[in-house]
Formats: sequence, C-alpha cells, structure tokens
Amino acid sequence: MRTFQTVIIISCLILSVGCGQKNENKSAAVEQSKNVSEKVAKNNNPQKPTASPNRPPGSIPAPDFTLATTTGELVSMSELRGKVILLNFWGTWCGPCRMELPDFVKLHNKYNKDGLEIVGITIRRGESIKDVAKFQEQWGLNYLLLNDINGNEVSEVTMAYSRAIGQMINGIPTTLIIDREGFIVNGFVGPRREQVFFNAIEPYL
Repeated sequence: MRTFQTVIIISCLILSVGCGQKNENKSAAVEQSKNVSEKVAKNNNPQKPTASPNRPPGSIPAPDFTLATTTGELVSMSELRGKVILLNFWGTWCGPCRMELPDFVKLHNKYNKDGLEIVGITIRRGESIKDVAKFQEQWGLNYLLLNDINGNEVSEVTMAYSRAIGQMINGIPTTLIIDREGFIVNGFVGPRREQVFFNAIEPYL
C-alpha cells in the first residue's frame, strides 16, 4: 500500500507558473502546503467507514455538489460514486491549466473504460458558459466540464473543497484524486503530466 504523504503536492516552481497566486503570497502558500499533510493526518472522524486497503490514512470525504455541464445537464458528485475521479479546478484563461488538457484527454481515452472520470470545475473570469463550450469543442475535451447553474455555485464548491482539505484553493490548476468510495486521497497544485496523474490514480482503478 502506498503511503499518503500529502493531499496537496506543491513547489516553488509550481507556484511561479500557477494562475491566481500573487508573488507576495508565495512564501505563505509554501508554508501552508507543508501543513496540509499534518491537517489530513489529524482528520480522524470515527464515523467514517473503515478504510479500503488502498486508501491512505487520513483520507477526507469529498463534499457533494451539483453543477451543470456546458450543455446544461446537471451532474452531482454523488452520481459519480463508484468511479475514480480526477477533479480539476481550472479556467480557460489559465495558461498552466491549458498545459494539462491534452494529457487529460489521453487519460480519459485510456482509462474511462476502467472507471476513471475526469471532471473539470470551471472557474470563469467574464467568459460565458457558451464560451466554455466553444473552448471545449476547439480543444477536443472529451470529459466533463462543470459550471455554475444559476449563480456562484462553482465558488461554493471551491470553498467546500477548500474547507475539506484545510487550505484555500486560490491557485489553479488544482487537482484532487477521489477514490471509488468518495474519499479525497491525493492532490496537486500546478500543472502535472500524464504519468504523474496515472501514478496517482492507478492504485484505485
């Protein structure tokens, strides 16, 4: 069984290329990220189900939510239970986020049949959902991109997951790995390549 070293893996290099991270906050962000593993380790709710053999100690229940696809279909996290979820907080305007997109397409093509579901939580900056849909088509994104339904639901989801992991999601891309039983088992801040994500999801497929 692989040990769960941290829910968020971060470095100074990633902080320098991620979106939404101000320079003056980098030192604080690095310090916060060092504390995340401690926060996760202290998460010891006695009412949680017994951990599965592959689940790292201190894994966190993923908050439920309902958001809309670019075509208006409503999707809830609870509906995806039983799948391995790669939950990616991203934006069309974010250069580092775009770096990951081709690898997400590859991962979906290879492992969706094995139970992998890639879900993009779209953080918009002025663009409409129609713009996101156009972006999805232009980039050939074959996985779920979820958006606000009527107002600021994406912000609420982002805050819910920030509370869950004990650290604000204020830089993107941020990616969380959720196992088949709905527990957050790993996570990354900043862009990663296909092999890194595969290594993170492989124990749960």
